[in-house]
Amino acid sequence: MAAEVEERGPIPNLALNAILIPVFEETASDHRVDRTIIDQIQTVFQKAELQAPGISQDFVSAVLKQESIPHNMNEILLLLSAREIDGLSIDRPEQGFQTLNKNAQTLKRILCKIPNEIHDRTKFLQTIKEIASAIKLLLDSVNDVLKNYTSTGRMLEHKRNLEFHKKEFVKYSRSFSDTLKRYFKDSKANSVYLSANKLISQTNSIIQEFQRAVRDY
Repeated sequence: MAAEVEERGPIPNLALNAILIPVFEETASDHRVDRTIIDQIQTVFQKAELQAPGISQDFVSAVLKQESIPHNMNEILLLLSAREIDGLSIDRPEQGFQTLNKNAQTLKRILCKIPNEIHDRTKFLQTIKEIASAIKLLLDSVNDVLKNYTSTGRMLEHKRNLEFHKKEFVKYSRSFSDTLKRYFKDSKANSVYLSANKLISQTNSIIQEFQRAVRDY
């Protein structure tokens, strides 16, 4: 794996969700470890992300550099971001929300294939088609929930924020498409990894905003 090339700074929450939280969960499953302490550490990182977005990525990168481990942080994050995390799904039984969860996870899973397929043109072109289809399905499910579940939780109160996150997702989807076009001219794979990570981050943001919207107070 090539040495890391930083581009435009860390992505908020992505390293926390893709790397640190799974590590915390695995550590907490060890009966020798006090779960309360692990939860406290996770809470500290979550609060730190609110104060300094992307600090988890800086932390992980600093550890790898300290140990002189060659790495590409964008590639690592992309490969690991397909993991299913309890905190990144909408806890509602209705079919619309379940479909939204499924489509969000599907998109992330396909995006995470990029590092392993980007240098095989035939496979990569097929993956690009799958990504385009997954983006459409996710947007369709977002629109379905916005239209048909307005009385659930506090959906109406959060409608403006939900529409904002949807627009941001569309913006980053278009940016990802533009990055792919440039890749076939300049072959800069790291730019594709970074753009894919930003799209994953926006996907997570949509799910988290829906979580807040349907939460019972």
